[in-house]
Amino acid sequence: MNSDSNFIKTVFGLKLKQQRQKKNWSLQDLAVKTGLSKSYLNEIENGKKYPKHDKIIQLSESLNCTFDDLVSTKLDKSLAPFNEILQSDFFKEIPLNLFGINKNNLISIISDAPKKVTAFINALIEISQNYNLGKERFYFAVLRSFQELYDNYFPEIEDKVVKFAHENLLEISKNLQPDVLEKILTEKFNYAIQSEDFERYGTLDHLRSLFIPEKKLLLLNKKLEQDQKTFIFAKEIGFNVLELKNRPNTYSWLDFGSFEEILNNFHASYFAGALLISKEKTVEKTSEFFLQNDWKPTNFEDLIKNFTHSPETFYYRLTNILSSELGIKDLFYLCLVKKKNSDKIQILKELHLNHQQAPHANATNEHYCRRWIAIKNLYDLTENETLTDAQISHYKDQGLSYLVISTSQKNPFSDGSNRSYCLGILLNSQTIKKINFIKSETLKTINVGVTCESCSIPDCEVRQSPPIRLEKEYFNSSMKNSIEKIRRDF
Repeated sequence: MNSDSNFIKTVFGLKLKQQRQKKNWSLQDLAVKTGLSKSYLNEIENGKKYPKHDKIIQLSESLNCTFDDLVSTKLDKSLAPFNEILQSDFFKEIPLNLFGINKNNLISIISDAPKKVTAFINALIEISQNYNLGKERFYFAVLRSFQELYDNYFPEIEDKVVKFAHENLLEISKNLQPDVLEKILTEKFNYAIQSEDFERYGTLDHLRSLFIPEKKLLLLNKKLEQDQKTFIFAKEIGFNVLELKNRPNTYSWLDFGSFEEILNNFHASYFAGALLISKEKTVEKTSEFFLQNDWKPTNFEDLIKNFTHSPETFYYRLTNILSSELGIKDLFYLCLVKKKNSDKIQILKELHLNHQQAPHANATNEHYCRRWIAIKNLYDLTENETLTDAQISHYKDQGLSYLVISTSQKNPFSDGSNRSYCLGILLNSQTIKKINFIKSETLKTINVGVTCESCSIPDCEVRQSPPIRLEKEYFNSSMKNSIEKIRRDF
């Protein structure tokens, strides 16, 4: 809850509802007994209002309970589990309104069965602990769900970008120079900006920028390339135009204080992407690309070069536009990383539109399928190269196929790690009609899995681990069949 006052009102409402339900009274029954309106009583029970002293006396007399029974914030045994929920970070930091959930309605639902709901929440907590789902993972999962709910397209931000560009005589294109955006930050938003040698501060060598709000000072790592500066400036403009006060002050992300910071960081980044890559031109050029009859990696690389030198920015911008403008609803985006001198592959970012697509992140240290084009690219990548390719990935176990396009490159701001960005489009009757090169001879169809531990592909030449999870499923299925045979015999 937001304050002690809100907590007190909510607890009073819960206790009133409990006393009423003990007598099997409806709200209308209580209204008749007390002479108070049904709507007023409903607001009290939902924690919106706290009655005055004389009204509490009326209620306690009608319900045949004491004044203290209602006003005490101590919850009895049946409601005690609810106390932790009320005062948890869940209500403090997760803006339920993002998902169309009214907080008071949720409280009402939970209060009907506090023991059962608390047991359910405790089960989720235990699962999260077992699978290493910390607070950060949880908040980013909430953010992804929010993005997916809106197809990762936010027209109000798009409109503000267009308005801002018009007011400042800017053309939304890859030719937008960092010094132009720097001038806007200094003259319009009173920023002070300077480049610094972060290397002399040790681990801060990996920090791209640091914002010191009390001085409105933006410090930039002197190693930044021009595109990186441009994005950081565009993002800072986003924080200001969208009036986002609660925000992270470091880039890349190091820590966060609340879910609001994560959400505001996303909105500012969305603003930056929309300012640097034109929606209209992306729709035009991407539509032309899909109409080509043959798949050629160089054609996709040329498409990216129309807009940016950053494949990551373009891949992500496509997730804003394909669903909203081109009607391609089922897709996923992944950003994978392979660190120098390591065989381990990590998924840093993921997004699934319309529903949870077949490939997904796994937090249990299982081995992602080496047949994924994004992973194959990571291993084929040579020093300072950018490598683009595509395949049709067929997930035999799910019966689904995707067109997957991937670009891999050396992370320009790291200790030698490589990154792959990939976009997957579910192949169905609609998408096959929209993409001409689906039947191109240069596009191979490859059977893939999600992780080796759950994959049923026999004699896989790149398998990193036996299919232990699958074998366990087979064992359980076999045991069930044997038990059924025994039952039939007896």
